[in-house]
Amino acid sequence: MLTPSRLPERWRKPLESSQNGLPREPEGPAKPDIEVNADAARVERGPSVEVGVGPHPEPWPVGDHLDPELLGQGDRRNVLDQYRYWKREAIVAELDTRRHPFHVAIENWEHDFNIGTVVRNANAFLASAVHIVGKKRWNRRGAMVTDRYQHVHHHPDFDAFVEWAAQASLPIVGIDNIEGSVPIESTPLPRACILLFGQEGPGLTEQAQSVVEVTCAITQYGSTRSMNAGVASGIAMFAWASQHLHSDG
Repeated sequence: MLTPSRLPERWRKPLESSQNGLPREPEGPAKPDIEVNADAARVERGPSVEVGVGPHPEPWPVGDHLDPELLGQGDRRNVLDQYRYWKREAIVAELDTRRHPFHVAIENWEHDFNIGTVVRNANAFLASAVHIVGKKRWNRRGAMVTDRYQHVHHHPDFDAFVEWAAQASLPIVGIDNIEGSVPIESTPLPRACILLFGQEGPGLTEQAQSVVEVTCAITQYGSTRSMNAGVASGIAMFAWASQHLHSDG
């Protein structure tokens, strides 16, 4: 075991200045947080790493799905490598051939900042579409441009949303940890359905609760009462995929 006297100098000083064996934060002005840009895959104070690919070597490949501008300038978009140099419309068309039969809906009465994350998760799990119920405008920053490849529909109120769901014969499954909810990890989810999320804070409104066939809760084990809608949406979509995709082989 290394005693403090035998520790390297750079380790010994923080240890000797600690209380109860825990290093103290150095005094002085607080250091700014490191800004992380996930899609640029870089940390501001670290070396820059470019995402994507540069210009395609000539001769260029030929195909209606390819974008000449991307071939010439490079493709730095947040897409899988298999879609490099593809036109956006071509990517959407290819995704449309294999989208999953579940939809995602989220209430938007106060411009919830989680909606962008919900849209991004829906793209990751290849949902058929995302439905915004309430205000039409939403903060797209969290979507990280994935909304360009995801069908997003707007319903001004619950009457319009429920009418659309009925015409599409899609049951609505609420996601919230309210009284009467059942654990999502042990509840069979319909293969074709709509997963409905409330907004940050209030969760599912009373009107939302009145239109769902069942409400599923994500079991938690810590002290917090709830998790935000962006995180919950990803867990719920994974739960759906675990039931319907993994069993398909």
